[in-house]
Order: sequence, then C-alpha cells, then structure tokens
Amino acid sequence: MTESVSAEIPVSAGSRPRHVAIIMDGNNRWAKARRLKGVAGHKAGVKAVRSVVETCAREGVEVLTLFAFSSENWRRPEDEVSALMRLFLFALEREVKKLHRNDICLRIIGDRSAFSANLQEHMERAEALTRDNTRMTLVIAANYGGHWDITQASRRVAEKVRSGELAPSDITDDLIQHHLSIGDLPMPDLMIRTAGEQRISNFMLWHLAYTELYFSPVYWPDFQEQEMGQALQAYAGRKRRFGQTDDQIASVSSEQ
Repeated sequence: MTESVSAEIPVSAGSRPRHVAIIMDGNNRWAKARRLKGVAGHKAGVKAVRSVVETCAREGVEVLTLFAFSSENWRRPEDEVSALMRLFLFALEREVKKLHRNDICLRIIGDRSAFSANLQEHMERAEALTRDNTRMTLVIAANYGGHWDITQASRRVAEKVRSGELAPSDITDDLIQHHLSIGDLPMPDLMIRTAGEQRISNFMLWHLAYTELYFSPVYWPDFQEQEMGQALQAYAGRKRRFGQTDDQIASVSSEQ
C-alpha cells in the first residue's frame, strides 16, 4: 500500500457503506487473456488489493473483507496452489508494515490448520502488529467458506449447551452471529464480485442476508480506484429497505 493520497471520490457519509466485502475474481482469466501463467494474474491482483484498500480507507469505510482463498480453491492445480501460498506469505511479509503505518488493523479468518506452520506464524505476527490500529479493519478470508463459518459457530454454541452454560431456548440469531468469525464487526453493507460472475460462492453466507450486491465485469487485477469509486457510487444510489416499505423509510428519515 502506497503512502500517496489522491482526490476523494464524492460519496456522502450517509450513503457510505460501513463494511464492504469483495470476491476478487478473474485473476486467471486476466492472465490467460495476456497469454501468461495464472500466477501472473494473482501477482497483478495484489496491486488491485493495494488500490482498493487505499480507496476504502480514504473514503471512511470501517471494514473491508477480501475473499482471498476459499476452502474450495484447494482443488486447483497443485502448482497454482503452491504459488498462491508463496504469494500470500510474500504479501504478509511486505505489506503488513505498510498497513500498520496507515493505522489499518489486519484480521485473517478461515481454517488455518491447512496452512504451513510458517505461514500460520506470519499470520499471527501480522495480526499482533496491527491489532490496536483503528482507521480501518482489513479482513482477509483465507481457506474460508460460509458453510465452515456457520458450522464452527454452531459447534461452539452446542458445546455451551452441553456444558450447561446455555439452554436451547437461549439460542438466537444474535447468539449465532456472535460466534461467527467476525461476529463482532458490522454486517457487510456492500458485496462486490468482479469478472462478471453473479453468485456468492459460499462467501459469508450468514452475513450477506441483507447486503447490497454489485457485480462488475472487470477482472480483479483491473479493478482499481475508478472501479471501486463506481461501486461506491452505485451503493449510494440504492434504497435499503430491510423488509420495510418506502413510506416507512421516508418516515424514519424525516424523524432523524
């Protein structure tokens, strides 16, 4: 992440999402279109990450969650997975100090047990270094899946019921949410997926219940400040009802 600050994108505070989640798709297709190996697309994608992190931090987004590696991605060719792990380690070593200088807190969610001990150690160090930063929280979902997240939360709640700490009647939506990976953070207001695909692919299944969805045809390596600005502008034009009517929303807005 660079230290430069460019012109602000004109999105009003009232219509700015607190939490943006992104499925970073299209790295392989970007590389294929240029007759390059897939890893070249992933390397180019790191530059897009820097740009989007900078833009969101500058625009006052509180939480940015990036879907870096799904639990299904292990099915990819072995050489590509190995290259991704090396790139992940490289990014942790190189980018975390920049995040820290910019007062950004890093959190990594997902099942870490499948990663090497070295990579797990770097994850823990990165989180420890940035833990007290407050400008923005950057969440990296690695070996993450929505099914896994809900299952883990359910197991934690079940253990509390078995121990007598909770009764079955104590189980509520809020309780389950509290036990999810980022249950302490606001729910995503805006979910972006790049490269033209229009599905959520097992990403934050619980969290996206009322999230605004934005699909961009742009491959992730080309999704930079301008494209992020367009997504924020699109969100600013949405009307979020949460099950209410337009008249109810207008009444609440007038009272505020």
